[in-house]
Amino acid sequence: MKDKRVLYVSSEVIPYLPETDISSTSFEAAKMVNNLGGQIRIFMPRFGNINERRHQLHEVIRLSGMNLVINDLDMPLIIKVASIPKERMQVYFIDNEDYFKRKATLTDEDGNLFSDNDERAIFFAKGVIETVKKLNWSPDIIHVHGWLSSLLPLYLRNYYGNEPLFKDSKIVTSVYNQSFDGTLDEELREKILFDGFENANVKHLKTPNFVNLIKTAVDNSDAVVMGGDNVPEELKTYVDKLNKPVLPFTEKENFSHAYQEFYDTKVLSEK
Repeated sequence: MKDKRVLYVSSEVIPYLPETDISSTSFEAAKMVNNLGGQIRIFMPRFGNINERRHQLHEVIRLSGMNLVINDLDMPLIIKVASIPKERMQVYFIDNEDYFKRKATLTDEDGNLFSDNDERAIFFAKGVIETVKKLNWSPDIIHVHGWLSSLLPLYLRNYYGNEPLFKDSKIVTSVYNQSFDGTLDEELREKILFDGFENANVKHLKTPNFVNLIKTAVDNSDAVVMGGDNVPEELKTYVDKLNKPVLPFTEKENFSHAYQEFYDTKVLSEK
């Protein structure tokens, strides 16, 4: 992995949010590549319950200021950055007053999904890609974690399909069991179609539930990692039918070797 560039896009990363399969794996995978001499970038949403003072987040003026069009509305993009102590790794935060100021992540205090989570997912996907373009940083691998990140492969393969910076990038999606009940806004499909997508690109999103979001992500990925041993059976079956490299769930003690070998022999070997 020496000198390889890996972009990690995750809905949550420790130490900024509590430890879960997604937050810890996103951190450990990036740390592993960094320790092997690779170059990494980590992106996550700047949720309002992240303590900016404690974690020393600060705005990057040269990367902020762009407006992203979401459902025909201009939404300002703010980029913040922080360094993970002792790891020499930077984390970029996608921020917007309307989408990420509230003091919670994905649900309210009663456990109900926020009604705009669909637009937050679109904004996050576009925000990451536009910021990487501004950084002029061409990743060898883009590894996606968490359902809020699940629209990034779709946008990268289609909306940004002719972008030279990502021409040789390989997309990996990790599939977890951190799901949600019900669906996102039923208009999600129409909001994506507004950006010029074909109906076939969003065939799963007629019902925008957790399983269909992940199906959309893996359809637009080059490889899949099973991030847990209790992934929904429907997703296991769907992934098994795809002609794509799959890394089975790996326990933490074998994590580093398994990921390194998968990146080297299954993902990058297809270049």
